[in-house]
Amino acid sequence: MRLTPLGLDGAILIEVDRIVDARGHFARVFCADELADAGLDVAIVQSSVSFNAKSGTLRGMHWQTEEHAETKYVRCTRGAVYDAIVDLRPQSPSYLRWVSVELSADNQRTLYIPKGFAHGFQTLCDDTEVFYQMTARFAPDAARGARFDDPAFAIEWPAVPRRIMSDKDLGYPDFQA
Repeated sequence: MRLTPLGLDGAILIEVDRIVDARGHFARVFCADELADAGLDVAIVQSSVSFNAKSGTLRGMHWQTEEHAETKYVRCTRGAVYDAIVDLRPQSPSYLRWVSVELSADNQRTLYIPKGFAHGFQTLCDDTEVFYQMTARFAPDAARGARFDDPAFAIEWPAVPRRIMSDKDLGYPDFQA
């Protein structure tokens, strides 16, 4: 595995080293010892899958409050997504900055999202599946969100003919710093 810092304090892109032969390829996508040696949180307690039928589906921006904050490992296991994260930690040198990466079944990348970050993605093709591993259990009362187009973040999302979003994601108020 190759770990590449993304310019936001603590955010890492994890890329695989494929072993290729006539059968296809093999790649390690998670190794607790290797990741922990690099200072990453590997205490996974919950995993989830998000299936998205249509291209242009946007989920986010989501996070949990501090007492239930979670580190996330996010991979796209089918299709492709434009994945965006925002540093919401006021003490961080990258506070309110965002970065995006393309995650796909083809590139097999994993996005490591530290505690205190908002996360969202937009699908780039139909029938896309995203796999999450988290270091904290989902706590509905601690769930928070901001609009994908919140001016405090100014994330540049790919243009799509039709964006598909939940009413909840569309109804979030402006982020309060």
